[in-house]
Amino acid sequence: MHRYLFKFMNNLKLRWKLLIVVLPLVIIPIFVVGGVIGYISNKQAYRGITQTSKDDLEHMTRFTIDLLNAHYSQFQVYKQDKRKIFTAELATLTNLAYNIAEAEHRQYKSGKIDLRTAREEARKALKKVNVGDTGYIYAMSSRGDLDVHIAREGENVLNERDENGRYFIREMCEKAKRSRPGEVLYITYPWRNAVLGDRHARNKLVAYRYFREWDWIIAAGGYLEETAEDVAFERRSFEELKEKIKAKQVGRTGYIFCMDSNGNFTIHPSGEGKNYYDARDSDGFPFIREMCQKQRGWIRYPWKNPGDREPRMKIVRYEYFAPWDWIVAVGSYEDEFYREANEITGRIMESMVVLTIFVCVIATFFVFFASKVLTDPISHMMGVIRRVKQGRLDERMEVESGDELGELAAAFNRMTAIIKRNREIETTLAQQGKMASLGVLSSGVAHEINNPLGVILGYAGYLESKIPPDDPNYKFIHDIKSESKRCKKIVQDLLSYARTPRPTLEEADLNALLEQIVDFAANHTDMHHVTIVKEFSDGLPPIMVDGDQMRQVAINLILNAGAAMDAGGRLVVRTGLDGGHVNIAFRDNGAGIPQEDLEKIFEPFFTTKARGTGLGLAITRQIIEQHQGKIEIESTVGEGTTVTVKLPLEREEG
Repeated sequence: MHRYLFKFMNNLKLRWKLLIVVLPLVIIPIFVVGGVIGYISNKQAYRGITQTSKDDLEHMTRFTIDLLNAHYSQFQVYKQDKRKIFTAELATLTNLAYNIAEAEHRQYKSGKIDLRTAREEARKALKKVNVGDTGYIYAMSSRGDLDVHIAREGENVLNERDENGRYFIREMCEKAKRSRPGEVLYITYPWRNAVLGDRHARNKLVAYRYFREWDWIIAAGGYLEETAEDVAFERRSFEELKEKIKAKQVGRTGYIFCMDSNGNFTIHPSGEGKNYYDARDSDGFPFIREMCQKQRGWIRYPWKNPGDREPRMKIVRYEYFAPWDWIVAVGSYEDEFYREANEITGRIMESMVVLTIFVCVIATFFVFFASKVLTDPISHMMGVIRRVKQGRLDERMEVESGDELGELAAAFNRMTAIIKRNREIETTLAQQGKMASLGVLSSGVAHEINNPLGVILGYAGYLESKIPPDDPNYKFIHDIKSESKRCKKIVQDLLSYARTPRPTLEEADLNALLEQIVDFAANHTDMHHVTIVKEFSDGLPPIMVDGDQMRQVAINLILNAGAAMDAGGRLVVRTGLDGGHVNIAFRDNGAGIPQEDLEKIFEPFFTTKARGTGLGLAITRQIIEQHQGKIEIESTVGEGTTVTVKLPLEREEG
């Protein structure tokens, strides 16, 4: 349409076209600069207010985390001091018990009492000592037999395990036997004493010392919570901490709450002690579950409190407190969070709506016009270029203007014509030169060699039929015949390479074609030592190929793979789609090809076989290239070789 309305622009230079089109787009925004500045100011004010509110939530979260850290650190120091005192007390009791046993042993050594009496007196003395409310002293042999115990005396406890499954008695026995004289050892383990009615495991600390004369491990143990922990004091301090956190108010109705990673609320104005892991917001989203899983971040959800007419959006900043497995959350409703920013936004947006719509309409019109003027000729050029790239050198660009684009189109048309003419000349000359050289060579070879070879093969066959196989000369005649056949095969391959015809393309099912070829090749005498595995991809589309030439390619590659493998070899023939190509892969586990030979493998007359012609892969590549395909080889010495043939789904014309 612009061709008729603005025909005068056709002969203008591109620079003037850009000025005519772009100038209005530059002038018009000047009139809306005031509105844009107002909009930007609003956004900055909005961002500043909301960022301040978010910072408040962030600071409140950090304050709560710091408060918990201070409480945790204070009680850790307190517990450590109490534990040191308790450890020293256990060591003293252990040494006291050891001295009792040692004193009775001296009585026995002096002959005043017998050994049995000495051990019995020591047993009575040790059982009278208590450690805390439920702790006691006991003694056992290095084999785990309890010689002194308030409840299980005489039992073997070597295989006892604590609540974590650790064989703590074995560990005590092994360490005791390796201990130095006078050394006091320690062990801590979780233990649930059913006799005392324990429902949960409690940490138990045991100090022990080895009395070698009687093979006694003398131990004094007690529960840490009875001696090294002041539960009542901790509970009071924790309640004070909770009240401090609850007293902190966030905005008008916001608050701080804490929960563990299972959704149990540990601090909350109304839900403390309850599990809200599966709680859902007003949209049905399990927001508590997400907080428990992510453990830190921001979350926004609609929530309706009792008395509210409809849900309000709530924004929460939450952070993880690892020592207690707590998630600390600070939340506020968005209508409070964004109230001031929303008021500013409302006033500015009212004046921006009409102006924005007007500017959008004008800008849309001019942008559309600019794209129409500038892109139509370029789009046409790109379409022609794509078709020329596909080989359609007859395509021409339309020259409708006298500007730079018109000049470019005319130059491109001239260039395309020259390329077409040069390509035709080059293709003709190259093909003629190559075929002429190979034709002369192959014709000369065929004339000069085929006739003598025919005579040799004839006489060799005649002599072979006249000489019995056990005759010493039979092997020589057979070798003459086989080597003559090999020479004849070389001549035939040379003729095939020189005279490979252009493919006769027909639509074919590649999987069905390969199925026939693989079945035929599997019965070949050179493939009896190899297992051929077919991995054909389902749903391959039919493609245009010369069936006879593809049979020649596949059989050549399969026999090459068979020759590279010893008995028990494995050849995998696989098909599949890769973008716009169908891939045929031949993967063997043979000897592989050295890296230096890979670059020359497709050259005519290059071979690594003792009896090869070196033309098989050259002919194979020639056929694949005539199908506009590619052939690639990957090989690792000692591991095998993969040959991949890539055939296009759609051929380029030309």
